[in-house]
This record gives sequence, structure tokens and C-alpha cells, in this order.
Amino acid sequence: QVQLVESGGGLVQPGGSLRLSCAASGNIFSINRMGWYRQVPGKQRELVATISSDGSTNYADSVKGRFTITRDNAKNTVYLQMNSLKPEDTAVYYCNTNVRVASGIYIYWGQGTQVTVSS
Repeated sequence: QVQLVESGGGLVQPGGSLRLSCAASGNIFSINRMGWYRQVPGKQRELVATISSDGSTNYADSVKGRFTITRDNAKNTVYLQMNSLKPEDTAVYYCNTNVRVASGIYIYWGQGTQVTVSS
């Protein structure tokens, strides 16, 4: 069984920074694509950033230049460094991974962590 544990959310003022982390555990053969999504009440979950196994990244236009996604393969962990935060960044952030295990490749989601940007 694979589990994703998120941490790093909280309350921050506009212009501030937060760093989210998501650690995968279990009988993992490899982790391919990793990413972060966010969701606000009444809205569809949207992609924030992804990072592939070779380190290539993609970002939503709304966060380009402000957010940075990284990964530590040795720790099976993905990070999201969020700088210059804006109130519109307020959401529940979920990590997402494509994980290869013995039985195949599966998609897993973290439990979500609340990020609130407010003065």
C-alpha cells in the first residue's frame, strides 16, 4: 500500500512564502510524474505544477515565476516552494503521484493541506 503524507500548509500574509512537502511511503518501485493540485470549495481541482522523473517541470500560468516544484527521489518526496503568495492562492493543496509498484502503475493523492493567504 502506498500513502502520501503532506505537510507545510498554513496561514500566511500576502507576499509571504510557504513550502509544501509530500512524502510517499510503501512498497514503491519507482515514482514517475509528481505534481501538486489545488481546490477551492465549489471549484474543480486544478493543476498547479508537475515534475517528471527527469526533472522537467510544468506550471499553471497563474503560478509561473512564483512557485517552484522540486523532488528528492531518494526520499520519495515532492516539494512546492510558494513565494509571493496572493489571496487567490488560497486553497487546499493536494499532491499527486504516478507510482510504479509490483502490480502496476497507480495514481495516488495526498490528504490535502490548507493554504490560506490573508492579511
